[in-house]
Amino acid sequence: MPKKQWFLLAVMLVLAVVYVWGFTGWFQHRDIHISSTARAALSRFRAAGTSGTVAFALDQEYQLTEVKVVRLASWQTNRAVVPVWHLAGERESTPVQFFLYGDNIGGMQPVIPGAKPEPLENNVTYRLFVSAGSVRGQHDFQIGGKPPEGTGSAGR
Repeated sequence: MPKKQWFLLAVMLVLAVVYVWGFTGWFQHRDIHISSTARAALSRFRAAGTSGTVAFALDQEYQLTEVKVVRLASWQTNRAVVPVWHLAGERESTPVQFFLYGDNIGGMQPVIPGAKPEPLENNVTYRLFVSAGSVRGQHDFQIGGKPPEGTGSAGR
């Protein structure tokens, strides 16, 4: 091939790579965006010191592979803290966009068999971690009192 054709082929290849890199989502890190709302009326965990449960909404439907809730203060000092709620499952879990704290999510089981979610306490900040394969998200929340400062809603 003449030099001109090689040059045009190289330019076309560079433009194709720039297009794929810049204008498609193929090489971008994706996060799960999460929001939460306290729902006192839906609480199954109503007891002294608690004021309900929390509803979580994801930005789209995901087949979750892990859901974990920890006390934020404990997690910040010890990353191996025991979660207050921890589910894990396979990729065949039921696609969800909304779920409640402590709910059973189809296709997911407690990491410790038979473990029940602990009741949430008022004015305690918690962190929710969710995973759907390699896509992750986290969100800080609390029930009662003012919202936690610096609430995170995206993955790392």
